[in-house]
Amino acid sequence: MANKDLRNWLEEIEAIGELKTIRGAETGEEIGGIVDLYMRDMGTPAVMFDEVPGFPQGHRVLANILTSVPRINVAVGLKPDASINQLIGWWRDYMRDGPTEEPMAVNGGPLLENVMEGDKVDITSIPTPVWHEHDGGPFIGTACMVVTKDPDTGWVNYGAYRVQSHDAKTAGLMMSPGKHGRLTMEKYHQRGEPCPVAVVAGMHPALFMLAGLEVPYGKSEYEAAGGILKEPIEIFNMPKTGLPVPANAEIAFEGYIHPDDMVQEGPLGEWTGYYAGGSRPEPAIRIETLMHRDNPILVGAIPAVPPNDNTFYLGLYRCGAVWSQLEAAGIPEIKGVWAHEAGGSRFWLTVSIKQMYGGHAKQAGLIASQCHAGAYANRWTIVVDDDIDPSNINDVIWAMSTRVDLREDIDIIDGCWSTHLDPMCYDDETDRRNSRAVIDACRPFKRKDTFPIVARSSKELDERIRAKWADDLP
Repeated sequence: MANKDLRNWLEEIEAIGELKTIRGAETGEEIGGIVDLYMRDMGTPAVMFDEVPGFPQGHRVLANILTSVPRINVAVGLKPDASINQLIGWWRDYMRDGPTEEPMAVNGGPLLENVMEGDKVDITSIPTPVWHEHDGGPFIGTACMVVTKDPDTGWVNYGAYRVQSHDAKTAGLMMSPGKHGRLTMEKYHQRGEPCPVAVVAGMHPALFMLAGLEVPYGKSEYEAAGGILKEPIEIFNMPKTGLPVPANAEIAFEGYIHPDDMVQEGPLGEWTGYYAGGSRPEPAIRIETLMHRDNPILVGAIPAVPPNDNTFYLGLYRCGAVWSQLEAAGIPEIKGVWAHEAGGSRFWLTVSIKQMYGGHAKQAGLIASQCHAGAYANRWTIVVDDDIDPSNINDVIWAMSTRVDLREDIDIIDGCWSTHLDPMCYDDETDRRNSRAVIDACRPFKRKDTFPIVARSSKELDERIRAKWADDLP
């Protein structure tokens, strides 16, 4: 039986009223402008753009894909009505001990329905929007997988990096320092060799999500995705580079990044909410093969002022992953984690704990700010007591306002992992690091038993009132 693919997921979300089709929008500004409006409120439907002017009938664009909990639930195999907390718990458990499935090599698949090589390659034949008004051009890779292979170990990595269409056979690739794909590319270039690369621009959302997450170095995203989908991912090797891609992907192309071969890339409105990355020379992919299914669907996950399609799913995963890594580090009594969307699900992280000993809160905050899932581009890490809902920003700010001693409870850490997409460090060509604050917003441990009582009804009183006065309560 063929793998679950993007089209299976589309059928499932359409059946629960989570897909909207719009016909006739063009790629220059209309598709991007419509998507921007949809993304301003989470929970709006995914949007399929059909009958795109200037492109063959059936060539489509899909965006706003993961901005609702039901659609993410469907992608990972949960019931559509599973709650946010259930989804975070699912990610926590999956990152701790989730199943994996080895990918399965096959000889063919739907992706081979249309194969172009050499002079026949033309990525501009794929309808690719200019996603934002001030972007430097169309970006074919936003909800994509960029496939590279470590020349020393043979480890194959799949990262979600931005890919700009420049001409028929050239794409620009932006990878931040420290990201796995860039580290692999640098190994080839240090040897004076071109780096083989493949780009997949439409696949089941489980694959895209894993490409954009902090899967540990040396681990396979295909194995992880197989565990989520409960079946091996069927793959075949691209003809020039030999890099494996999903056999049922919508669109894929391959080529080489040669040493010192750069193209002016960007700008692209990014997940920070700014054009902080600017326009700069980035590695050029010289494309040798293009493949796509009949009636291909280009998938976009568009960064913009948060919340957006690039941050919503990431925040839910990140909560579970940080939770799992805190427990793996031996931190007890973690009660909740939240990556606030206003920080692009990266700049702001709140951890709720049940304090067990002096220094517990600071320990949790320092590790959360530097564990692999929490370290990249973090700026604020807040630790709160277990009576605080970490996803309720009003509760969190209340705790920061009433339980923080500014003389003792704020630690500033310098020299941390960030990106030139960070508007506070993007113009420094030599240093992509930032500073961050770890704030202990818990009651002082030594005053835990004498700290003022919270002026709110107990849970027991709430239950008695709700039982008797249910018809009169909001």
